[in-house]
Amino acid sequence: MTLNNKPQIILASQSPRRRELLNQIGITFIIRSVEVDEHPLQGEAAKDYVARVAAEKSLAAFNRYDTELDLPVLAADTSVVLDGEIFGKPADKDDAFRMLMKLSGQCHEVISAVSLRGKRHWETLSVSSVRFRRLHQQEVSAYWRTGEQQDKAGAYAIQGKGALFVSRIEGSYSGIVGLPLNETADLLKDAGIQLWEGISES
Repeated sequence: MTLNNKPQIILASQSPRRRELLNQIGITFIIRSVEVDEHPLQGEAAKDYVARVAAEKSLAAFNRYDTELDLPVLAADTSVVLDGEIFGKPADKDDAFRMLMKLSGQCHEVISAVSLRGKRHWETLSVSSVRFRRLHQQEVSAYWRTGEQQDKAGAYAIQGKGALFVSRIEGSYSGIVGLPLNETADLLKDAGIQLWEGISES
């Protein structure tokens, strides 16, 4: 098999996990990341927050690159939520320690929003449930030293060493990683973008 390198979409993200997931379904893309304010609004519900940030990312990239590249823009945002509290990326070691010890022995939600913007705006939301076993302070400190969690919502990576903390999941594994593939594929198809176009016979 050989790769067809003609891009189908703009990916408004630097996340290596999202790149890998799009590659799994044969979507070709170019990366044009943008910065938006990711602070929750006063009283904003978690689902509304995640959907808003994803939509703002796609809009910012679409406004900046549409004329130049004439491609749809895909953006996503993922948050960990426990009892209504939104856990973003940890600011430092103490913040990561606080998050992980709060998640210890608890069941939390991972919410991923996907926004696809072209001739119109398509968006979807994936909500999954993750249960942590009880964690010990020593292993949380050891996990911090791996550096794995420093840019991850909720201070852990389920696709990496953080999987050791997880006793059960319900929902979309890829959504927990950062891009729910089933829902994303539906958006792409609705927008007329073919899956597997990035792979052709040799």
